Amino acid sequence: MEIIVKASDLKYKYPRDTANRDLPKFCGKPDPSPFNRDDLYDLLPMLSAVMTTLGTDDGRILHLLEDIINNELPRFIATREEVFDCLVETARDALSPAV
Repeated sequence: MEIIVKASDLKYKYPRDTANRDLPKFCGKPDPSPFNRDDLYDLLPMLSAVMTTLGTDDGRILHLLEDIINNELPRFIATREEVFDCLVETARDALSPAV
């Protein structure tokens, strides 16, 4: 089941890069294109893909992903596939029970 994330689902407000909104966005790996974490049009497909991979539509997890992007994601992680992998791994680590 594919999870679709809408702007109204998000915790934060993001700018829209309208000049580049019609350019191809993340639709899966491989994707070495740069990720613009400050563009709503880049964020929505990324968050949808991560939520689909995690198999959840829980808003708390979506907000956790936003917090990761805004507070923890290092700037040297720059390509879409790197961001995708980092978000999936970090969310899984955060959601797994402590051992």
